[in-house]
Amino acid sequence: MRDDRLLTRISGLLRQAEGTDNEHEAEAFMAAAQRLATASSIDLALARSHDPAARTASAPITRQVSIGEKGKRGLRTYVQLFVQIGRANDLTVDVASNSTFVIAYGFESDLDATEALYTSLVIQMVAASDAYLKSGAYKGETARQVVTVGDGFFRRRAVAEKPLSPITARLNFQSAFAERIGKRLLQARDDERAHALAADDTAGGSTEIALRDKELEVRDFYKQSSTARGTWRPSSARSGYSTAARRAGDRAGRRARIAQEQSLPGARGAIDR
Repeated sequence: MRDDRLLTRISGLLRQAEGTDNEHEAEAFMAAAQRLATASSIDLALARSHDPAARTASAPITRQVSIGEKGKRGLRTYVQLFVQIGRANDLTVDVASNSTFVIAYGFESDLDATEALYTSLVIQMVAASDAYLKSGAYKGETARQVVTVGDGFFRRRAVAEKPLSPITARLNFQSAFAERIGKRLLQARDDERAHALAADDTAGGSTEIALRDKELEVRDFYKQSSTARGTWRPSSARSGYSTAARRAGDRAGRRARIAQEQSLPGARGAIDR
């Protein structure tokens, strides 16, 4: 069941984050947005555990979300950001082999919250990586990259240190940004859950049971619905690893705000850059 009131409240927090130049205030608004999404998710889980009608009215669903056009470089980092946000909001995500779209599994309100956060943060991630490249800070740095050396029977893979190219710098920056965002949102989620569990004075801990039941329901739904094969990884060894670019991306992820847009969309369209 879609909760438009929840989206309206999250939207208000996002606009407040956008309107402040204070990094600590922006951090507080971001955490508040995630805690609000988590609190709503807990309320839904509790309602479903106590009311058969609520359980019937809401069940896990799938949603396909477009990430970008085929052939566009860097889609893996976009997907990584979505997956990190989805993890903090109780989603399981399958990824297309070419990273052009994802299929998310979970409850509708969690899907809505994830897309709202993603829509804001992907714009910030791209803008921050553009600024990093324009600054030229990556120049003079190196990246460790898997290369093929030798000929014929003696060909083998080795790790080489190469000058950091703009595309490798961007990929490392955005990957570290996504990882940092994931950690921040998970912390906000865990704080809200801890608060809810501490406040639960019912016998047997109904909040904990409801959250566990929800997790199992999403897991069972995913097993029944997914046709995915293999394991998706956010990066390739051949793309190169740069400590300097990742450090810069992590710093940007720490400073990221929620959000860059004034409204919350439904499904996110392909990202143009």
